[in-house]
Amino acid sequence: MEHRGSEFYDDALIFKKYLDRRSWTENANDTLEKPIILQLIGDVTGLEILDLGCGDASFGNELLDAGAVSYTGIEGSANMVEEAKKTMHRSKTEIIHTAIEDWDFPDSRFDMAISRLVLHYIEDVEAIFKKVYQSLVDGGSFIFSVEHPVMTSSYGLPREEGMKQDWIVDQYFHTGIRKQEWLGGTAVKYHRTIEDIYSALQHAGFNITRLRESKPDQANFQHNETYQRRMRIPLFLFFSAQKI
Repeated sequence: MEHRGSEFYDDALIFKKYLDRRSWTENANDTLEKPIILQLIGDVTGLEILDLGCGDASFGNELLDAGAVSYTGIEGSANMVEEAKKTMHRSKTEIIHTAIEDWDFPDSRFDMAISRLVLHYIEDVEAIFKKVYQSLVDGGSFIFSVEHPVMTSSYGLPREEGMKQDWIVDQYFHTGIRKQEWLGGTAVKYHRTIEDIYSALQHAGFNITRLRESKPDQANFQHNETYQRRMRIPLFLFFSAQKI
């Protein structure tokens, strides 16, 4: 069976460590990724939203509170789906337990598709972009974040114990599998260049409207030390695209 990135989170110990990390007040997801993804998403009033790799679906509740009329979350991890069942109790919502690669995307169904820090687990990302394109209505938006290629190109290189101090970008144009030792396990991710992602979106038919990197906003940090560390290197890359 082909590898699925969501399997990583179905290890009980890894999943617990992940939840513990997310509970840290200055975690990278909430201080760096979420503020920018919200800026790119903008007003969701009246929108039907697809979330690829929805995790615990807590973001879905926020979107519904902000005016979205429906929310469909796709999630491959059984542990994440169980958390989503505890989190999501709203009408016009659906959490589907399947890998993104295996889901049968409907035609012209959603106003907006989002994906937060998931698509770097997907090997054939262009195939997914094409499926997202078909699932959107004309003029629909696709907004997503991935780990920055500067980060994925540094995985697999030897490092000292403790907090990482240097990021060595190597084999940048050699795309494909990169293995990251993280949370006590080995996460399999796919390194691709910024140009690769940009081109894949274009080949799928999208008009690319914004590209962002995770430059931190000091207002989102309690400690200057954490802020200064985040200023050293871009952790995340963001794209906003539109079906034309």
